[in-house]
Amino acid sequence: MTHHDHMREALALARKGVALATPNPMVGAVVVRGDQVVGLGSHTWSGLKHAEILALEEAGEGARGATVYVTLEPCSHTGRTGPCVDALIAAGVSKVVAPSADPNPLVAGEGFRRLRAAGVQVEIATDFQAEAEKLNEPFFHFMRTGRPLVTLKSASTLDGKIAAPEDNSGWITSERARAHVQELRHASDAIVTGIGTALADDPQLTDRTGLPRARALWRVVLDSTLRLPLESRLVRTANNDLMVAATSAASPERRRALENRGVEVKMFDGPRGRVDIRDVVAMLGERRCLSVLIEAGSKVNWAALESGAVDKVFLYYAPKILGGLQSLPMAGGTGRMRRADAILLERTALLPIPPDEFAVEAYVRKDV
Repeated sequence: MTHHDHMREALALARKGVALATPNPMVGAVVVRGDQVVGLGSHTWSGLKHAEILALEEAGEGARGATVYVTLEPCSHTGRTGPCVDALIAAGVSKVVAPSADPNPLVAGEGFRRLRAAGVQVEIATDFQAEAEKLNEPFFHFMRTGRPLVTLKSASTLDGKIAAPEDNSGWITSERARAHVQELRHASDAIVTGIGTALADDPQLTDRTGLPRARALWRVVLDSTLRLPLESRLVRTANNDLMVAATSAASPERRRALENRGVEVKMFDGPRGRVDIRDVVAMLGERRCLSVLIEAGSKVNWAALESGAVDKVFLYYAPKILGGLQSLPMAGGTGRMRRADAILLERTALLPIPPDEFAVEAYVRKDV
């Protein structure tokens, strides 16, 4: 196997940590001695031990003089576990290959420095840097900004409509596209919707992939005056995973009724008597939610975009046209009055969804 093969194997091991490693990064490690793979490791939050430690334990004496391929710079600080660099040095490895430095200020190159100081060769696999950082995009974003990565997801017709003025039964996109949305939910720490969507669709907003998670998916409803019905599926399925974000204008009686059913209610007074989405996102960040998915209606979508809370969008398109002025657009509200003031997106990528659908992944420009 080649250098590329070993790094690809490490990345594949890291991907096993989707929804299992958060709020830590997903990391995979491969220990290679000569032409032989002698140790493999993949990190999970509940498993505690980091990928490098697991791989070294499997390798045993085979780690001495070996090369370790790891998808992120080994940690150099003591958190829930001791520093991985100490374990690598003690194991006698000769070389560590990693695609990028850890953005955590507690590491940020210190792991590489300590390895080199101990005589361990360090190679930066720059050809895998973009892929490795994309894999841990929420972690990198959180460490660099202190805020969760917020993704706005929407499904619409080709002319950008998400709802018809009358009958809205059925789905806009196919089962295959909706399965991909579940993958987005599975990879997220929290999901946010508005009271309009909660009343119209009575959703559960759960992760329906059936795959294991380290933490429950936080479900958040923006509901300024606490109109969420007590008999809604959201409330009936609340299990320390549902929060309603309201304002001080909400009825104390409604708040008590929701709290008596296990729903957390918090106040976020914002402009025009509505919930301040930015404060909700900040609170989720304080709870170590690194990735937040917004699945809402036209008004909330625009409010989130206008507030600057959204970092990226994932827009699904079905081969349909609704037309008309009454069908709801993906983002409603007041919008921008001039084309020159449009919210700009960059790093746009297309994801084909055979046979006839596609999704657009893009990032909101923050420098304008």
